[in-house]
Amino acid sequence: MTTEARIIALLIVLLLTFLGTNRPTPVQAEEPTSIQQILEEPRVYHLRHVTLRGIARDVQPLEPYPIANGDNCYGAYLFRLEDDEATIPVAVLGICGRPVVRDPEVEDGDRIEVSATIQAPSHGGHYLSFKGLKAVTEQERVVQAIADRILPIVE
Repeated sequence: MTTEARIIALLIVLLLTFLGTNRPTPVQAEEPTSIQQILEEPRVYHLRHVTLRGIARDVQPLEPYPIANGDNCYGAYLFRLEDDEATIPVAVLGICGRPVVRDPEVEDGDRIEVSATIQAPSHGGHYLSFKGLKAVTEQERVVQAIADRILPIVE
């Protein structure tokens, strides 16, 4: 038996062993990150995925905006997420390429958990503004959370 065949056989045995167990696989919830911590060290959090909790404020639906390939994106909105110590702007990107009507998933005052990717200042790229996608310049200090999931907090 070749080395490659031995490795494949071992992987099959491990897979069958894993599938044969009836034990549930534990899933741990990600601890929320403090907004203040992100704002104090934005470069550390650039392009990192985090979980944030707080209250939605100033929810603002956006007009459709164009992207580089010429398609328009619909249903985007912005809001601020406020926790006990700080506030961070949150962008919910639009659905691009086809006209859709989508109301914001949150209302002002909702207690929510947001899974998002942090975009930090001076790293180039784009951020979502009230005028659509905007390129970041070296002088701007833009820290924004790009939401990919928003859940209500039920107490």
